Amino acid sequence: MNPTPDLNGAVWRKSSYSDGGDTNCVEVADGYPGLVPVRDSKAPQGPVLLFGVESWGLFVREVGA
Repeated sequence: MNPTPDLNGAVWRKSSYSDGGDTNCVEVADGYPGLVPVRDSKAPQGPVLLFGVESWGLFVREVGA
């Protein structure tokens, strides 16, 4: 089992799949090999979901379909 990465220094960016409004903002952080950290920009201190790169790619492809 892999340890949870330290996200204190993460640089977050809004996903290009967010609508840009104030209510639907998903942020992702780059620089974590094999992982895609995801959070809700309205709750930056809230939980972070960690997805494997392959799983995240499948999700993004399906949402964009």
